[in-house]
Amino acid sequence: MKRLSGLTTHLEDQSILETERQLLLDLGNDITRIRDKNDLIVLFSKRIKSLFYFTHTIITLIDRKDETYIPFLLDHQASAIKDHPAYATMVGSRFTLSEPFIQTVLAAKEPVDFRLDEVMQAPQSPAFLRVNFEKGIRHVLMTTLRIEDRPIGFIHIYTDCDQPFSKDFQAVIERISPQLSSAVANIIKNEEILKKESEKSFLLDFSNAITAVRTQEELAVVVKTALRKLNPDGGYVIRKINPDGITMSAYLHDTGSSTFDKALLERVLAEKYPINDGLQNRVLDSFIPLLFTVERELDRGYSLSYLDLWKNMGFKTMVGLALRNGNTNIGLLWLSIDEINIPILQGLCSQVAIAMGNIMANEDILRRQAEQALMLAFSNELTGVKTKADLDYVTSQTLQSLFNTRIAVLYLLAEDQVTLRPFLFDKQFFDEQEMQERIDFYSLKVSETHVKQVFESTQPLLLEIDEHVEAKCLKLSIQREQRKYKNVYAAALRLGEQDLGMLWMLGEQINGPLLEAICAQISTAVSNVLAGEQILHLKKQLEDENDYLKEQLRTNFDEIVGSGQAMQEVYRLISLVAPSNTTVLLLGETGTGKELIAKAIHNASSRKGKLMIKVNCAALPPNLVESELFGHERGAFTGAVERRIGKFELAHNSTIFLDEIGEMPLETQVKLLRVLQEKEMERVGGKATIKLNVRVIAATNRNLEAEVKAGRFRSDLYYRLNVFPIHLPALRDRVEDMKSLADFFLSKYSKNVGKKPIKLSENALRQLQAYLWPGNVRELEHLMERSVLLNPDHLIRQFFLPSISENTAETPALGSDLSLEEVERTYIIQVLRRCQGKISGIGGAAEILGIPGNTVHSKMKKLRITKADYFGH
Repeated sequence: MKRLSGLTTHLEDQSILETERQLLLDLGNDITRIRDKNDLIVLFSKRIKSLFYFTHTIITLIDRKDETYIPFLLDHQASAIKDHPAYATMVGSRFTLSEPFIQTVLAAKEPVDFRLDEVMQAPQSPAFLRVNFEKGIRHVLMTTLRIEDRPIGFIHIYTDCDQPFSKDFQAVIERISPQLSSAVANIIKNEEILKKESEKSFLLDFSNAITAVRTQEELAVVVKTALRKLNPDGGYVIRKINPDGITMSAYLHDTGSSTFDKALLERVLAEKYPINDGLQNRVLDSFIPLLFTVERELDRGYSLSYLDLWKNMGFKTMVGLALRNGNTNIGLLWLSIDEINIPILQGLCSQVAIAMGNIMANEDILRRQAEQALMLAFSNELTGVKTKADLDYVTSQTLQSLFNTRIAVLYLLAEDQVTLRPFLFDKQFFDEQEMQERIDFYSLKVSETHVKQVFESTQPLLLEIDEHVEAKCLKLSIQREQRKYKNVYAAALRLGEQDLGMLWMLGEQINGPLLEAICAQISTAVSNVLAGEQILHLKKQLEDENDYLKEQLRTNFDEIVGSGQAMQEVYRLISLVAPSNTTVLLLGETGTGKELIAKAIHNASSRKGKLMIKVNCAALPPNLVESELFGHERGAFTGAVERRIGKFELAHNSTIFLDEIGEMPLETQVKLLRVLQEKEMERVGGKATIKLNVRVIAATNRNLEAEVKAGRFRSDLYYRLNVFPIHLPALRDRVEDMKSLADFFLSKYSKNVGKKPIKLSENALRQLQAYLWPGNVRELEHLMERSVLLNPDHLIRQFFLPSISENTAETPALGSDLSLEEVERTYIIQVLRRCQGKISGIGGAAEILGIPGNTVHSKMKKLRITKADYFGH
């Protein structure tokens, strides 16, 4: 019986061994037919289950990069935990090799059976033990898979039986584990081969697709398609390095990604991020992809809005890769992806960088062509610019089209070469009336820091809008919440090597060389506008002179009539002063011909080639005297709708005749004094100083010394004017010139009315000589004109003149307290003065008094009248 029992056992062992050999043989055959990695676990389970019971099995692989093991081969259909809520998470999780549970498996040389309710309670036990226990699994058999004694993974076999796995089962698993290890290794190698082939195919397809790309929009489609193959649920953004070399902007982005914060997305896409923001510079400095954990970077204190956006979109990790064209960084790719495939990503980025470089180069060519076309159009438009308004419009439109900028202010250097005054300005930022009223406030000095920087720089200067710039340089009245621009650009305007002014603009980004070319054209245009304004100014001045000349031609500018002793003295003084530039003060009663004397002085001077300018100070309203003399700027006062040139400016290099100077207001006298002293002036409402070369001839019938004492005339101005006074004699003191003056006026007005010349009778002449003429020559002229019109024939026999007693304007007051003798003495002295001491003969005192000459001598002796009485005057 013992021999029979032993034989039976031996036969059973032989049967088991045979079964194992057959199992191994079948399993080997199965492995050779495997086409899909999951087929291995299915066939393995099927063969083993034919001999032994278990619920399901899984193979995990060791990843030495992070010392973890991960699910590799799964039998989903047979899995007892496939409907567990944590199943999906488990099959995608990584489990650390440092945990005690897996360390026990690695240390064993044979399969290890674990009771789940015991091992799952241990610290750091993997979560899948509890998940299996919760689905009724009670034991797991763990076996290490090795290649050349190097662990590459584990096979997990689970059962819901309370009893441990049998020794025979464990022995079988131990013996077939080498074949399983080889099969797994072959699958891994095959997958790597397939992966490389797939990568090559992917990159080839991508290369073929990207070679046809010509535009940014086409590139976006190709990149989106390719990246969707790598990670259907991921998002991406490509940023390019901006021309400033220090910031980056979005170039392409995933339009399919969703976010709960659309405003944040728009802000991130529109924002320029510094290259050195702590993340982007690390990517650009690296030659391999870099993986960033969004939460970790936020916890490290990076307050970047694109990190907030990624968190908002649910991205846990982002990979950053530099985009290089040769050795030059042109941008970077941010990609949401879980697994980094370095060859694929590097190959993709290399081709994207080339395509980006080509597109940007092509865009640059098109941009340059567009710029050239625009510059040509700008140049053509500038040729038609004649006014400031034209220049403002053309320049603003061009800068807006090219750079999306606005001209804030265009400053021009003033004549003093130290002040910059606004020439053009944007009315959106400045109030026109305030600018004109506060021109000094809005002007700059060449000594200011920013101004010096602009003039010293050969390129446009970039400044950020801040309080310093606003207060010290631009003085822009812009509310911060209304701003659309972050930067201020300032560029010098030059004609050759000469500084003309500078241009201040508001904008985001400009093309420096292009702006320089534009500024060169603007400088020429400004110069042309200024030249045009000067031409208009000179034309207006010429028109004013012509108008003035025409007006003067309508007045009497005939030669001075008179050859008496009094006039001979006047002629002598004229000949002395005329060749010089000395200021002349003409004194005398009204109507004595002061304007004719002034014209005679001018015509005898070196300034006779230009028109003498005349101003009647008494004929102008007090509030307009200053404007008439010195001119005014547009907007200087109500009604000043355009710039007007003053009489002094009109008289530059000529002579100005200030008639009735004694009527000039005191406030205007101050400015006149400055003209006489400094030879310069400013227009009313203007700031520019105008140099003058003007000779002044003033005239008055007032006693200026008395006016000075009364406080109605400035003493300093009086002394400036009273350099060379000329007293013009009254007509009553020019009796010997009476006939020649009367004949001159009678001839003149006879011709005017078409009559033959009219003569004076002796009686009429005596009447004229006896009359005191309070209106002087002007009164005589009007009398002759009236007589020509009223006289029926060619001889005037009598004039109807006011009586002597009625002419008290120039006669000393005779009070009731004077005796008859004193009155007679005073009257004879007056007559002798008029006759300049002549007693007898024509025009003598005897003829005027109507008494013999001897009688006049007698009365003079009786009344003690001496030559000193009538020549002392």
